[in-house]
Amino acid sequence: MATSKTLQDQNVRSVISVIVINESSVLARVSGLFAGRGYNIESLTVAPIPNSQTSRITIVTNGNIRTIEQITKQLHKLIPVYKVIEHQEMVEKEMVLVKFPLTENLSDISALCTAYNGGIVNVGAQMCITMITDEPSRVRHFIEATQRFHPLEIVRGGVVALEI
Repeated sequence: MATSKTLQDQNVRSVISVIVINESSVLARVSGLFAGRGYNIESLTVAPIPNSQTSRITIVTNGNIRTIEQITKQLHKLIPVYKVIEHQEMVEKEMVLVKFPLTENLSDISALCTAYNGGIVNVGAQMCITMITDEPSRVRHFIEATQRFHPLEIVRGGVVALEI
């Protein structure tokens, strides 16, 4: 007889924002919390919050509900942390840069980028660089769609999110 996972045991994707004091070693303490407990970070983005002495760390992770609750509790205990926000309803975006050889059709590449909220941002003697910004699942689809144009390099940025 197969056992079904309870809701508590199912892995879920979670986006957590952590507002911290903008000082050295804070990122190391936050990432160390994850590493020390064996939690995986899928995406990590850090930037200062304008007109303040704080920064926002946006973390995408996976785990069961108990693991996510444990992560949130542990983050609250870190000294430089002001606030922990576990996003439920949010606007979530990710950016990707892709380098293509100029041997590929620029108008086709441009049309693909436009479909994913992006475009060509630089053209050199032998390559062009595109950028798109979209939801993480659409970024993944864009990367899959670019394969027919033989990308030379792909660089993904981390997820940023704001709760609605």
